[in-house]
Amino acid sequence: MTLPLKQSYPPMEAKSVTQLPADDDWQYEPKWDGFRCLAFRDGDQVDLQSKSGQPLGRYFPELVDALLKLKPKQFVLDGEIVVPVKGKLSFDDLLMRIHPAASRVQKLAKEHPSQLIVFDLLVDDRGKVIVESTLSDRRKKLDAFAKKYFPRDSKHKSIELSPETKDLKIAKSWLAGAGGDVDGVIAKRLDLPYESGNRHGMVKVKRLRTADCVVGGFRYASEGKLVGSMLLGLYDDKGLLHHVGFTSSFKASEKPALTKKLEKLIKPPGFTGNAPGGPSRWATERSAEWKPLATKLVIEVQYDHFTGGRFRHGTKFLRWRPDKKPAQCLLDQVKG
Repeated sequence: MTLPLKQSYPPMEAKSVTQLPADDDWQYEPKWDGFRCLAFRDGDQVDLQSKSGQPLGRYFPELVDALLKLKPKQFVLDGEIVVPVKGKLSFDDLLMRIHPAASRVQKLAKEHPSQLIVFDLLVDDRGKVIVESTLSDRRKKLDAFAKKYFPRDSKHKSIELSPETKDLKIAKSWLAGAGGDVDGVIAKRLDLPYESGNRHGMVKVKRLRTADCVVGGFRYASEGKLVGSMLLGLYDDKGLLHHVGFTSSFKASEKPALTKKLEKLIKPPGFTGNAPGGPSRWATERSAEWKPLATKLVIEVQYDHFTGGRFRHGTKFLRWRPDKKPAQCLLDQVKG
């Protein structure tokens, strides 16, 4: 058998907005705090694909096993991988799974099994591609798929159906409670097909505005040889990496290890568009004192405003994002 959808099929993406759309054309879902995942089943083969198109199966062997136990022999699901710990989702435990040693991964999988929370169906149980169907139709088919095939009687449900609502009041209540398992709220257009690889027809609202950025360079602190700040970059539609701000919110105890990590990646040019020290009303005497990095690292930061092509203030470092490619860090995620 051969699946009609091939890896690496780009998943549908969401644009960050400040308010949930309020008309009747939208479906609302919780935004889970995990790794985006497309799950491909083709006979005895299961592949888990990250948002950036990278294989995830080796890091979540228990999910591969669970998907192989489902009755249909062919399907493609879109969802989020999460790791529950003591009744709460733990992103730190999720990150620990990205480890080179299979024995370590197996140990972690037994200690805290992961879950796949499913919110879309791209290939149905007959092996038919349904990405051209509207979300309204796809969700009906997903609900039927989940009711028929998802495990219901196990203590730990490794595959679960994500809730959805068309009631804005319920969506706002999810948003008000965001910050625990729920990272925010996703809104999707009911009348559109699956928008692979773009941000048409899907938006996300978080209580805290966040962005995924490339670390394009760093500055040393004014005293000593430890890192003072990491310089953040976002790509435009021409593939140029623009300097958009900085983050310096890391603990003093973390700076020696972070400095070594960054120094190993020093390599020009870093930024290929607007660079630190270029013509800008933010430029200072220290603007030129920075080290360019190979574009390998992606971090998630929290910010308040993005204006004039930059974060207005310093951002807050939230976490490393090894599951995302630098090329996915685009300016359109922060532009209104």
